[in-house]
Amino acid sequence: MERRQFIKKGALTGSLLSLGGVAVGAEVLSNAQTVISKKHSFNLKYAPHQDMFKEHAGDSILDQLEFMADQGFKAFEDNEMRNRPIDLQKKMAKVMEKRGLEMGVFVAHKIYWSEPNLASGKQEWRDEFLQYIKDAVEVAKRTNAKWMTVVPGHVDLRLHKDYQTTNVVETLKRASEILEPHNITMVLEPLNFRNHPGLFLAESPHAYQICKAVDSPSCKILFDIYHQQIQEGNLIPNIEACWDEIAYFQIGDNPGRNEPTSGEINYKNVFKYIHGRDFKGILGMEHGNYMKGKAGEQRVIDAYIESDNFL
Repeated sequence: MERRQFIKKGALTGSLLSLGGVAVGAEVLSNAQTVISKKHSFNLKYAPHQDMFKEHAGDSILDQLEFMADQGFKAFEDNEMRNRPIDLQKKMAKVMEKRGLEMGVFVAHKIYWSEPNLASGKQEWRDEFLQYIKDAVEVAKRTNAKWMTVVPGHVDLRLHKDYQTTNVVETLKRASEILEPHNITMVLEPLNFRNHPGLFLAESPHAYQICKAVDSPSCKILFDIYHQQIQEGNLIPNIEACWDEIAYFQIGDNPGRNEPTSGEINYKNVFKYIHGRDFKGILGMEHGNYMKGKAGEQRVIDAYIESDNFL
């Protein structure tokens, strides 16, 4: 049975036009006057998130996964996976396995946005974090996840930055010991000062320093292109400098944190560079839709087709 016959005759024009003049592949069924989006073959593993395409797919996360696969996306990321009921985690994993969707990151622990949990070096916060990591391993096993996001929390204004870095490194070394036997990687995400003022980890060179000090395949960088455009710019040179410690990317244009082509970042060139380095990992679509409704969802798909057209 054909899935997602979601664009009727009245929406034909919108389905064929894209942001940059790149048409979305479609085939018109004889007599039925119905257009079905043709599955696109992307060069990189872009990962949508829940509700990005709910106007087309409906409220069910399982149906949304089916829709993502129908459009040619190869991965899915879900920050909230650890908080979902175990039965739903298993159902989602089953659909992803069936449809060839690789599981991207989920947030491994409680993030402290205003307290210096890992930077402080306090034992109770370290123990809490390590328990979260142990619990997250079970989530990763159920969902076939290879990566989990870690944010070290707020800066400790009472400690020199070097002491704080040492505290974070020591905690992450212990977390790596938990993750290494399972071939799971925590990815450290630097977050920009404008959206998240006061966080300990904001810049890619600092994340690079920490990962080198931890010295584990289970501790790498999540390079969020949106955050780093705001925080430091100079995107491709910084990606190049951090390359051997980057395991995961996230995407969002600036300003607005929406899909590529909606802001100032030349994503076609950024994707071209990442692809040229033979990156096999996932690029999470951690952004909103610039436009609302079905037209906005189609625009997201079109924007990725356009930005992925770099060969």
